[in-house]
Amino acid sequence: MLIPERPFASYHLWSLIAPAMGQQNCHCQMRRGFIKARQHEPIVKILSAKVTSSQRIGILAQKGVYEFHQNKQLLKKRDGVEKVTKILNLNNYTYIVRQRVLEILKNYHNAPLLWGKRIIQLTRGDEGFPKPIIIEQDLYSFRLYAAMDCVLTNPSGNLHILDFKTGKSAFDVRQALVYLLAARYLYPKKQVVASFYNLESCKKSDLIIVNEKELNSVESKLACIAQKHQQDIQKYHEKNSNFSKIFSPNPGNHCKYCPFNSICEFSAHPN
Repeated sequence: MLIPERPFASYHLWSLIAPAMGQQNCHCQMRRGFIKARQHEPIVKILSAKVTSSQRIGILAQKGVYEFHQNKQLLKKRDGVEKVTKILNLNNYTYIVRQRVLEILKNYHNAPLLWGKRIIQLTRGDEGFPKPIIIEQDLYSFRLYAAMDCVLTNPSGNLHILDFKTGKSAFDVRQALVYLLAARYLYPKKQVVASFYNLESCKKSDLIIVNEKELNSVESKLACIAQKHQQDIQKYHEKNSNFSKIFSPNPGNHCKYCPFNSICEFSAHPN
């Protein structure tokens, strides 16, 4: 008899289940169904693997910051940006990707946010899933995934989790809340804050600080999300003809940005 795997939660799953503020009209549960329930189907695998220009820019921007701090001399040299573009093989990408990433690299080279900071962790952005944090309480148990871009030590000894962004999307505080919950388990003796920084616009968010009661509420919310998602997956495997009932569609103009519009029978913008 197979033992059911412990349910999991992450910011990504939270965003697939519940929309960000102001995004209710363009949120579709069926996208979660394709990504999480039908992920092993050949055509879904192919569509899921496609990387959009926006995603590519975000990945390359993160890698650029990582490379600058792997060799800090690059931040002092006039040709530092040129050297990092070569490391990133930037010429292999489309014009729009090259231009936007190049501007990001120039911005960072001129004003490196992490210069002089005590960096505990700085990721390239392409490492894949981090090791899960196992959360076990009397009423629930789940795996928490939280891939943090950067963790710093402040002069006071407290920790600062920094998440890099690109593009024009608004910061979603829920992502910071997931990181702060993860930090409670990863760094139990530390006071931790979180913030966002847009590498393209050079805009910072306010510091996000929560207390233990608020973290308990986040943990409970994620436990519910993990449980609901696991139940939905089980329902689908029991009767996959109920796919559209379990993962309800919400067709609209946003369908043209969905990677699965070519195989979704409800898509308002099929390719």
